[in-house]
This record gives sequence, C-alpha cells and structure tokens, in this order.
Amino acid sequence: MLIVQHNNLSIPHALAQTRSQPHPFRPPLPRPRLSLKVKSSSTTSRSFTIFNPEKTTAFEEDPSTSTSTLSSSSSSSFGSQFLFRVKMVAVDPYVFWTLFASFLGFMALCLLRRHNAGHKEEVTNNNNNLLREEARSSHDGDPRRVSGSSTDVVIVGAGVAGSALAYTLGKDGRRVHVIERDLTEPDRIVGELLQPGGYLKLIELGLQDCVEEIDAQRVLGYALFKDGKNTRLSYPLEKFHSDVAGRSFHNGRFIQRMREKAANLPNVRLEQGTVTSLVEENGTIKGVQYKTRDGQELKAYAPLTVVCDGCFSNLRRSLCDPKVEVPSCFVGLVLENCELPFANHGHVILADPSPILFYPISSTEVRCLVDVPGQKVPSIANGEMAKYLKTVVAPQIPPEIQQSFIAAVDKGNIRTMPNRSMPANPHPTPGALLMGDAFNMRHPLTGGGMTVALSDIVVLRDLLSPLRDLNDSASLCKYLESFYTLRKPIASTINTLAGALYKVFSASPDQARKEMRQACFDYLSLGGTCSTGPVALLSGLNPRPLSLVLHFFAVAIYGVGRLLLPFPSLKRMWIGARLISSASGIIFPIMKAEGLRQMFFPATIPSHNRISPIKGETKNI
Repeated sequence: MLIVQHNNLSIPHALAQTRSQPHPFRPPLPRPRLSLKVKSSSTTSRSFTIFNPEKTTAFEEDPSTSTSTLSSSSSSSFGSQFLFRVKMVAVDPYVFWTLFASFLGFMALCLLRRHNAGHKEEVTNNNNNLLREEARSSHDGDPRRVSGSSTDVVIVGAGVAGSALAYTLGKDGRRVHVIERDLTEPDRIVGELLQPGGYLKLIELGLQDCVEEIDAQRVLGYALFKDGKNTRLSYPLEKFHSDVAGRSFHNGRFIQRMREKAANLPNVRLEQGTVTSLVEENGTIKGVQYKTRDGQELKAYAPLTVVCDGCFSNLRRSLCDPKVEVPSCFVGLVLENCELPFANHGHVILADPSPILFYPISSTEVRCLVDVPGQKVPSIANGEMAKYLKTVVAPQIPPEIQQSFIAAVDKGNIRTMPNRSMPANPHPTPGALLMGDAFNMRHPLTGGGMTVALSDIVVLRDLLSPLRDLNDSASLCKYLESFYTLRKPIASTINTLAGALYKVFSASPDQARKEMRQACFDYLSLGGTCSTGPVALLSGLNPRPLSLVLHFFAVAIYGVGRLLLPFPSLKRMWIGARLISSASGIIFPIMKAEGLRQMFFPATIPSHNRISPIKGETKNI
C-alpha cells in the first residue's frame, strides 16, 4: 500500500500517462524532489516510474525498511509531503467531468419536474374551481350546463339518424349527449321501408338487431301495376347473404329499438328537451340551448354539435341554404288483414294523377300511401278526402285489395303528410354538422331516406375514427368538409332517382311524358339488365350516378324506338324528340341541384382527399 503524507490530510491522487522524453521544442525544467514513504508488507524490492506530461517520476521501494521513495522533477517547489492512498489505476479526467455534468443534469431535471407538477396541480385546481363556479351559476338560474370536457358530441334529435349516430359514436368511446323533443314512440306514416342497401349499412353499424322483435317484414322487391298489367321486379340479392333483404316495419318501433340500444351504452345520455337555439361564440358553435321537460332553460356544450332534428328543423337555417320544395302530399291508411298480390313485395300503382304505394308493415297490416299532387289536399274533416279516395283512387287499385282499401277509408284513420324535397347545400360551420332530413330530403316514393341517413353515418364515423380530441373547431370543420363530398355519389344517386321516378310515374297531359311513362313500364318489364340495373339503383345496392344516367336515357331511347316502329312518321319523330328533351328536362335540373361535379367527379373536389389533422396513433387535433 502506497501512502503519501502531508499534514495528516488524505486526498486521492490520479496517475496519468506522461511522456518519457521532454518536449522537443522546450528546454528541460529543474527537477525538485518529492519523497513518499510507502508501507508495504512485501520484502521484495520494487521500483516504478510514474510519467506525467510535465515531469518524469521514479518510484523505488526499499525492502529492508518497507518504505519507498518517490523522486520527481518539476519547476515548482513540490517538496511538501501529502498523505493519501494511491491505487495503481489510470483514470481519464474526462470521465470525472462527465459524471459531474450528469449529476448536475439529474438535479436540474428533478427540479424541473417538481416545478411542472406544481404548475399542473395549480391548473387542475383552477379548472375545478371554474367547473364549480359554472355549476353554482346554473343553480342560480344562469342557463349554463355541461362543459366541453364532459361531452364530446351533442346530438339534436333522436330519430333514425340521431339514434343510429348516438349508438355509433358511443360505441367508438365518445361521450354523447342526445336531446330529443319527445322520447315517446313516434307514430309516422313514412320512414317504414328500409331498402337492402340501407340494411347493409345497418349491419355495418351493428344495428341489425333493431329490426328484430318488432314484427318487421322482409321485402324482396317491387310489383309494378299499370292499366291492368303488372310486372314483378326482384332485388338482385344473389351475391349477398340470405338474410340481406329490405325491411318494412312500424317506424316508431324501429326508432325505439335504436334509442334503447344507444341509451344502454354508459357514455350515451338520452334526455328529453326542446332545443331552442345553437350557442355560438365568434362564429363557432359551442353547443345548444334547450328547455327541459319541466321548463328549465339549460345549455349543453360540446366540441361538435350534430343537428338531425328532422324535416321540420328550425336550426338548419344557420348551417345550410334550405331550398325546400313540396311537390305533393301523402295520404296514409292502414289496411288490416289484407293479402297483397305479391307477398313480401312493395306495390306501386301508376295511377292518375300520381302513384299509389302498398307495402306490409307487420304480419297483419299493410301501409297504403296515396300521393296527391300539390300542397293542398281534400279536407278530412268534412268528408272530402274519403270521397276522393273512394271515387278517384279505389277504382285504380287492383281488385284483390279494393275491399280492404275501402274498409280502411270507412274506418276513418286517415292521415296526411307533405312530401318535401331539399338538396344538400351546407354552410361549413366550425363546431356543427347537419344530418338526416334536416340536411337532405328527397321524395319518399323510392323509400331511400333511411338508406342515405345510415350511409352518411358510416361516412362520418370513418372520418371521426382517427380523431380523439375534437376541441380544435377550425381544423375539425376544415377536415369534415370532406364529409359533404364523400357522401355525394351515393346520396345524390338516390335523391336523383327519387325525383326523376316521381315525375316519370306521375300522369301528365303531355304526349311526350305519357310515352316516357309507358316506356319506363315496358323497359322494366323486359327483365334482365333492364330490370335488375334500375332496381339495384333503387335498392341502394349499386348507387352509381353513371349507371343511373345510362339507364334513364336507355328508357328514353327505348321510348323513341317504340314510337318509330314499325313505320316512323313526322309526328312520331317529333314526339320522340320531345321525349328526349323531356327526359333531359327531368333529370338534369335534379343533378344540377345535387351538384354535377360532386356526383361524377368527387375526386376533383379539394376536400375529397382531405386528411386527418393528426396522423398516426396519436389521435388529437
């Protein structure tokens, strides 16, 4: 063991590598001597040479005295003695400073974490105080309620669209607050036929069990009647599972099943109340103001508000440009214990002045919808409606169901509803979105409304799925502009078909329109692609705009061919030209209102390929 003595002090001494020769450009320095006494238990004489960049040191050990002498040459007076233990290990000085710097960094990190923890606790306390103040103010009469931190989405309306959306978002883990004006079972005369395409969307959303236990009826196609003739049009379901088909049911039963399923989710809150207005701050929708069942005025806040309060919405004016048309009204009846000519089929009678629909809504009931053109209908109270139905409508109904129809009229349970049409023309607004009939309507002749609504929910679900934090309203609004573009091909195809078919199926004094109506019936009666193609469009199984246009003008050309055969004449050629012009006048204005570019070239719209504000697994805006 080596001991260096100096005034009873012990300090570590590091031995570094040194040069054995003096610097070639520097004269040698004087060499003072440094004596070190070394205690050793060994009797063997040992000697060491210690090198330093500035000096050469010789170390000798005397076995007789068990001491060693350390001699050194240096310019300073290094003759004093030190007491310290020296281990014969070379230590790089950079290691020491590295460890020292790491120690300082560790201490700084600890201090910083402690400071941040204190700041976070202070912010949390401030937020809790703010929430307590808001709760206290709500009890004092200020209509403030739920803050954005407790609800992700507020949904106005719990009809087909609202209930399905609530369940879909709730299943994805979002906190949903649904406000519905009336939570009792609805009693409507429309929204009772779900096309196979809509049923596929129902399966995709996990809501297919909502058509069970409500006595829903399978619908396999349509039967078309005109002037004593009929043709059956079946859905092209060969490529699908045997369970896939249309469904018809009581609208209220279907909605209640979806409401129950949504309400069973722990993060979905279903509340009865009437929404009176949207809460807007600096151009951003922050939530809604509503009145509870007991008359209390409250506000619900959320980063996203979805308005789907139906065709009579009073909130859509600030979110879109509503251009509502009412081409006709439906007169609704329920025929009891009536067997339709074609089981499990909807029946369409091309009557004068407009179509009549029959379809089952339960195992013992058949819904009848009589279309009356215009916004005014005969009065029910004074008996004019009953007289109109018996004298004008009943003679045009197939004989098999005439008696059941008259019995339903005599029973007196006659209801009416306006048929509204409104193309989607939204105003992208931060914090708000429109869906369902509040956003887009078409004539209910084809029963495509629920298919469009469920398809829209699938699109919205897929857009929101990568996002978890919805609080950046501006970025979210810009991102959700793609919703309006992505929904267009399917929605516009169904909307255009509904409007075009209603005009073609309605009677008209114009000879060209009469020829178009007859050509449509004959074209669908041909079978093959001439029937499966249009029915695939109607059912939502193949909602492609180009296919719609091709089949529509194929009907027109088929009508012209009927006119020119066997011998063309100038009059027939003129009617044929007017028929083509009439067909163009029917479909092009509808497509223009829907948006030609969005229908046929959606990929050219800037918002079509808009990506999520945040990529990857971190799901924040």
